[in-house]
Amino acid sequence: MANFNSSGWFSSIPPVTKNLIIINIIVWLAEIIVPGFSSTLLRFGGLHFYKAESFNPVQLVTYMFLHSPSSIAHILFNMFTLWMFGRVLEQVWGARRFLIFYFVCGIGAAVVQEAVWALTWQHDYIAGIAPLNGRTYDSMKQIVDMAAAQGNTYFKEGMNMYLNQMLTVGASGAIFGLLLGFAFVFPNIPMYLFFIPVPIKAKYMVAGYAVLEFFLGIGSSTSTVAHFAHLGGLIFGLILLLIWKKQGTLRGPNF
Repeated sequence: MANFNSSGWFSSIPPVTKNLIIINIIVWLAEIIVPGFSSTLLRFGGLHFYKAESFNPVQLVTYMFLHSPSSIAHILFNMFTLWMFGRVLEQVWGARRFLIFYFVCGIGAAVVQEAVWALTWQHDYIAGIAPLNGRTYDSMKQIVDMAAAQGNTYFKEGMNMYLNQMLTVGASGAIFGLLLGFAFVFPNIPMYLFFIPVPIKAKYMVAGYAVLEFFLGIGSSTSTVAHFAHLGGLIFGLILLLIWKKQGTLRGPNF
């Protein structure tokens, strides 16, 4: 248990975990305090669809350090989870390995989100504008296909506007990877969910999270939560963990 009354509590947090938390909080506070800074950061640093004009490859990294300034719950959950599980994994793996794992999960989450957008954006776009134009999905699709083939300028402007609105921010993909990492290293540690007084082993809780995120993802295409990005963090984290397990280095040099 952490001693929150101790003056050395914050200094006891391992350096990578501590600095990740500090950077995320500073950026989030800047978004709130500095007028217009949030929209600028989201435009240049948030993850956009690769076909959008606002996309830049560096966003695969920078999006992890941005959170919505209109909600404290998002960053609070992410930073609390980072503190709870990140400090343990950093002590087990060491700073370098922990940082590699964090970024692999975060970038992996972005790659999966891009793949999902590539597969779904046309359907979502047509499904969204069809009722606005009083048309069925099929008839609207024919109009869109024809406009694209003819290079219609009005259509291209509307399409670019839609593509630029596709945006993902937050450290959640990396955070879900940390949950998986903890479950791999400490699979039988009992964990508790809020309002459920029954302990659940870490490996089962993370598996349940993964299943929940999958069904939430396929069942809510209009959700503002990037469920498939969360799954991406789990998937890329799993690949790296399996590699380390095969190499016999899963528990790191500090375990």
